Amino acid sequence: MLRSESLFGKRETSSTNSPFSNSNAGSGISSTSTGGNVTSVNKPAQYPSSVSSSAPVAAEESGSKLTVGPNIKVKGEIEDCDTLVVEGRVQATINCRVVQIAERGAFKGSAEIDLAEIRGEFDGDLTVRQKLVIYSSGKVTGKIRYGKLVIEEGGQLAGDLQVGGGHEQKDLLQKTA
Repeated sequence: MLRSESLFGKRETSSTNSPFSNSNAGSGISSTSTGGNVTSVNKPAQYPSSVSSSAPVAAEESGSKLTVGPNIKVKGEIEDCDTLVVEGRVQATINCRVVQIAERGAFKGSAEIDLAEIRGEFDGDLTVRQKLVIYSSGKVTGKIRYGKLVIEEGGQLAGDLQVGGGHEQKDLLQKTA
């Protein structure tokens, strides 16, 4: 059995005599097991074994993702980002699908998003079109608009609050006009 380290520290195993080997080994089809889910991916034979066959699948699911790591400070406008993960400090304006603020992360500014998961601090104008989740360590202050709200015991929410996170509110205004 031959083992090789891949680019991201995962081990890939290849064997020609394994009882679990695919009978179509020469066809370029491989199976990858991920936590009980099995994904089949076409993997041409010319690619080196260090290329992970599950990488394209993960990239399609998550879209563009920006992670601001611990001890990093970012200031400005963030564009074309599907998911923002804040572990450091961000002072910005953003319009994206998902924002996740870690326990030691902090965001200050303006955000229009579909889903927010706050474990750290948010201060500013926040419009959550779908669901705002504030965990026990989370603190949200400012002008907050949300579709649905979930606050874990210990989570803090203060400021100008209004139900209706964007789409619902605009639809209501158009119906009354």
